[in-house]
Parts: sequence; structure tokens; C-alpha cells
Amino acid sequence: MSGDKEFGAYLALFSAVIFWGISFVATKIALESIPTFTLILARFALAGCVFLILMVLRGFPRLTRKDHGKIILIALCEPGLYFTFETIGLQYTTAPMASLIIATIPVAVLILAALFLGERTRLVGIVGMVASLAGIAILITADPHFTWSVSGNLLGDLLIFGAVLSAAFYMVCARSLGKNRSAMEFTGLQTIYGALLFVPAFLWELPEVRWAEMTMRSVAAVGFLTLFATIGAFLCYNHALTRLPATRAAIFINGIPVVTALSAWVLLGEWLTVVQMSGGAMVLAGVFLANSYGAREVSPELKGLIS
Repeated sequence: MSGDKEFGAYLALFSAVIFWGISFVATKIALESIPTFTLILARFALAGCVFLILMVLRGFPRLTRKDHGKIILIALCEPGLYFTFETIGLQYTTAPMASLIIATIPVAVLILAALFLGERTRLVGIVGMVASLAGIAILITADPHFTWSVSGNLLGDLLIFGAVLSAAFYMVCARSLGKNRSAMEFTGLQTIYGALLFVPAFLWELPEVRWAEMTMRSVAAVGFLTLFATIGAFLCYNHALTRLPATRAAIFINGIPVVTALSAWVLLGEWLTVVQMSGGAMVLAGVFLANSYGAREVSPELKGLIS
């Protein structure tokens, strides 16, 4: 029986990696005819409605005003700043590049934890961080269209780095809420508040939205992002975490850039050069080292967040 549960957990993990990997490509497809903040609001408003229905069926979480205030502040980082940076960044850089930069989030969390929480880093962790950052440097500078001016692909890469920092700040700040609230309650409210935060930007963008020019291809991409990359992937990953150690589940996340690269090649014709692939391999190896056992003395709560 336990073997069946473990198989189901691995299947859920595999599904989450597939959904998240394709999400970078789906975002680029959606952006072909849907403006930035219209896309983000549609994705999170629809997901928020689903979570709201679940709360009605299961009962609304009882939170203090202080808890609600914390969730709103956290929602500013993610989905607020995170998806603003990621969605705009994907308009300038490729999906495989973005997914590999996003893969450094665990490293960014470890660095912030060292700076603000006093977490101690061991040698293997430092080596992993340096390798990951070096890999990112190779990824960016080996781009055939790379220039030192802050425009084009470099601008997109820098915006994706903004998403990395936003997610890292969110993970570090969310520690206290994660101790006392279920993932469903916390993520549901975070999604709902995040959707509300995008309303002003959507209203500002609204006069320029050309509804008649939205293609079915882009609308289908929004549907995928909502149902699979936002709701489905979250439920699959958290189901896996109830059956498997967080550190084992974290290894699967490193497969996201591979899925992105393959789907971007098939659907968008985007690909990385051989040198960029070597840089990507350094990024993934560095992330693995930085989060490997013995790399850092991490509290159980933070280990759960970064993995």
C-alpha cells in the first residue's frame, strides 16, 4: 500500500514539473495577443475564484487582522512583483533562459537567509552558489544577441532576476505563516489578494486592450496557466510533500528547465546554444550543491520552504 502511495507521489511530482516547465512557454504564447497585466489578472483571478469556491465548501480560514496584513505584504512579493517581473521579462528573453534563471531561487533564498536570518554556510554551499552564479553569467553573455546595453535580452534577463529576488524575499518572509496555516489556506488567500493587487494595473492597461484581436491560441494558454500551472501544479506538489521528504521532492524541481527547453523548441522554435547549455548545467549543479545535505545549517521550516 505504501508503495502505491509513493508511486502516486512521484506521479504528482512529475506532473507538477511538467506543468511548471510548460508554463514559461504558455506565458509567451499568451503574450502574443494579451497584454501583460490583463494576462496576469486573468490567470490569478480565475485561480482565486477556484480557491474561493474551495473555501466556501471547506470553510473560511480564521485569521487575525495581523495575519491578513502579513499575507497581503507577502502577496506583494509573490504573485505581485514576481509575476510582473517574470511576465514582462519573458517578452524580451527566451523561455529556456528564463526557466534556468528562475531555477536559482533556492540559491537566492540561502543567500538572503544568511544575510537576514544568520544561517551559516558551509564550503559546499558556497561552491554551489558560486557555480550557479557563474553559470548564469555564461548563460547571459553566450547569448548570440547579447549586448551590454540594458535593453533587449539583457533587460529580460535582469527582469527575471527581479522575479528571483521577489520569490526569495517571499519565501524568507513567509516562514512564520507557514508554521501555523495549511498550504491550502495560505496559498488560497495569497492568490486572491494577489489578484486584487493587479486590478489597478489592469484598469490602467484596459484602454489599450484589443479584445477582438485575442487569439484562441493565447486564450488556451491562459486556461493552461490557470488550471494546470497555478492550481494543478500547486495541488500536485503539495500532495507529493505529504508522501515524500521535501529534499527528495526538491530534486525533481531541477527538471523544470529541461521541460521548458523541450517545449520551447517544439512550440516556439527557441533553443540554447551549446555554450549556454553548459552554463545551464552549471546552474543546475550549483543549485543542487547549495541545497545538498550538509551545505548549510538550515532550520526545518526554512528547509521546507526552499525545497
